[in-house]
Amino acid sequence: MAAKSDGAPVSLRNAIPPECPSRSDPRPPQRRPTEQRYTLSDCCWTLCALLVFFADGASDLWLAADYYLRKYYPQFVLTLVFVIVPSVVVQVLSFRWFAYDFSETVESGTAAAAVVAASGAAEQDISTKDSGERGAGRSAAAGVLPGPGTGGGARGCCRVFVWLFQALIHIFQLAQVWRYVHALYLGVQSRWHGDPERRHYYWRMMFESADISMLRLLESFLKSAPQLVLQLTIMIRANQVLPLQGLSASASLISLAWMISSYQKVLRDSRDDKLPMTYNAVIVQILWHLFTIGARTLAFALFASVFQLYFGIFIVAHWCIMTFWIIQGETDFCMSKWEEIIYNMMVGIVYIFCWFSVREGRTCCRMLIYSLSVFVENVALTTFWYLYRSTGERQSTSEFYAVAMVCVVASSYALGTFFMFVYYCLLHPDGAVSGWGYIVEKEVPVEALASPASSLPPDLVRMCYRKMWKVEGITGRERSGAVISQRQKVLLGEGASANPHQVVDNRDKPSTCMIIYGS
Repeated sequence: MAAKSDGAPVSLRNAIPPECPSRSDPRPPQRRPTEQRYTLSDCCWTLCALLVFFADGASDLWLAADYYLRKYYPQFVLTLVFVIVPSVVVQVLSFRWFAYDFSETVESGTAAAAVVAASGAAEQDISTKDSGERGAGRSAAAGVLPGPGTGGGARGCCRVFVWLFQALIHIFQLAQVWRYVHALYLGVQSRWHGDPERRHYYWRMMFESADISMLRLLESFLKSAPQLVLQLTIMIRANQVLPLQGLSASASLISLAWMISSYQKVLRDSRDDKLPMTYNAVIVQILWHLFTIGARTLAFALFASVFQLYFGIFIVAHWCIMTFWIIQGETDFCMSKWEEIIYNMMVGIVYIFCWFSVREGRTCCRMLIYSLSVFVENVALTTFWYLYRSTGERQSTSEFYAVAMVCVVASSYALGTFFMFVYYCLLHPDGAVSGWGYIVEKEVPVEALASPASSLPPDLVRMCYRKMWKVEGITGRERSGAVISQRQKVLLGEGASANPHQVVDNRDKPSTCMIIYGS
């Protein structure tokens, strides 16, 4: 753990003294290491994610070309649609995020000095302790920001070039590739530089990774999940498996399991109030989702092979119910109400196939309800297929084949549930109990909450909460100078002001910091 004197950012969570009483957990609170570095394992993980991305897309396109050459035109059209449409949707969303980030970066140069000055003024009003170290940290953080008013013509040309370059990247459907390469570049730069540049590049890499993980997660469930169901249905109806069909289905399933686990890891690693997830835990989580999603999609394919119309009605009904459930949870992810609704609709698609935590708090009850619902649906869909598999124009399947399919669905879901319990009972970063949504409540002195934005440079404070925690009550250019996030609201308590660099004195009331461990 780095000392304050070396200028390293010290998070509020790590600033909680160990002797703080815990009314809900007798164990001492776990602490996140203050120093975080980009490792070779992180680089290999990003490269593997890029490989999974290429394997998934290339196998689908190869299979579509094979269908066309075999003159299977309906299969060709459906396979190609599930490749192109999700990719276009994700490119639009990615460009929207780029436009927001880039506009904020342009404004950040003129606001950097104001942020540092406001931070300094607030700290002087509260306490003069460690003023030298804090001043050095602010100066270092401000040093990585672009200076205002210098080289206006050249900067304008550079901005035009960046806009043109990003437009071409997104037109050619390469936004994910570019973001992966950019994350690798930022990670390598964090290794080559010393403090404070190392911290600057590291946190930029973390939130770039969070962006690409969210984009890839949405793309996987908009493209890979329907593609997997489609190919499994074609194989079941034809009673044969072509090599390219098996390759495409396997790549889609691995992509789904990989991306949801990768997103959970990146989200935890990029948050200061969450303990990081080990790669052993990620591997177990991949196995958990691999088997549960495999059972889910196979049950879908079996039912769809007999009841195409009823399967469509079932999917739409399930999606509507899940979307309504998510909206009732009042998620807070996007920058506007309409974008929030669209995001909830996309997460509703994820909920068709697997569980995905979208808000803080206790997750045990919600996960139990969802798991029981999915289990009942899988049993019902498989049972209907087993009973009516010989109806219609389809050739009757043998009893052995039918029983084997039912056993595959049941055993796959059982294995997925087993790995889920292994993850939550043995490998969850917050421990076996807290991993199920256990809430730990700790008393924290007000002095520890003096500077909620001190753990990150000012430019990253603006950037990192743009999508993961929505900015409320601050509009226009004010966003460049003051940002308050949902996590900061939790840390500050009810008496927090709208300015993250100004703290209301609540010495008459105990300040309680609620650290929530979700999935």
